Amino acid sequence: MKDLPKHQGQRQQLVALLKEKGIVDEKVLDAVNKVPRHLYMDAALEAYAYVDKAYPIAADQTISQPYTVAFQTQLLALEKGDRVLEIGTGSGYQTAILLQLGVEVYTIERQNELFKKTKLLFSKLGLRPKKQIFGDGYKGHPDAAPYHAILVTAGAPELPKALLEQLAVGGRLVIPIGADEQQMCRYIRTSKTTFDKKTFGVFRFVPLLEDKN
Repeated sequence: MKDLPKHQGQRQQLVALLKEKGIVDEKVLDAVNKVPRHLYMDAALEAYAYVDKAYPIAADQTISQPYTVAFQTQLLALEKGDRVLEIGTGSGYQTAILLQLGVEVYTIERQNELFKKTKLLFSKLGLRPKKQIFGDGYKGHPDAAPYHAILVTAGAPELPKALLEQLAVGGRLVIPIGADEQQMCRYIRTSKTTFDKKTFGVFRFVPLLEDKN
C-alpha cells in the first residue's frame, strides 16, 4: 500500500482545483493533501483516484467526489478533539479525512461487506476511529452522544430526528436531504429545543437506507 511521489503530486493538483472551486478551509485542504485517496479505491481505478469525481466501490456504493468530501467537511467547522459521528463509512476515505483533522470519529456502516472491508483497511493503515459500528445510521449512535458534529454521507429522503437529538448545543449536522437529488443542509443546535438551518446547493448522493424492523 504505497503512496508514491506521483500520487503526492496528483494530490497537490487536486488541492489547487478544490481551491478554485471555493474550498477555503486550510485545515481541510491540508487533510486532502495528506490522505492518499487511491488506497480507498479499487486498484483498477488507481489512475482516476485524484480526478474530482465519485467512483464505484463495493455493495453498489460510491467513494464521494473529493469536492463533496471537502465541502461537507468545511461545513462541519471542526476543532481538534471534537466528537464526530459519521453516517456511512463507505470506503473509509471521508473517515480518514476526519481523523487527519484530529477529531474523535464514531462511524456507522450498514453494508456488512463494506464494514468488514473498511475495518481491515483501517487496521492495515494504522487508522483508529474511536468506534466502528455496523448498524442503521438513521438511529445514529446515542451511546456516545452528544456530538459536536454529525456528518451524513448518503442522501436522506427526510431528516432523521434521532440525529438532531444527538447533537450537542452548538453542534452541527451536515446532511444531504432529498430523493433523486439532494439539498445540502446544515443544522446548528442553538438550544435544547431550537435549531438553525441553512442550505448550500444541490448534490447527488447514493440513498441513505433505513432498517424497517
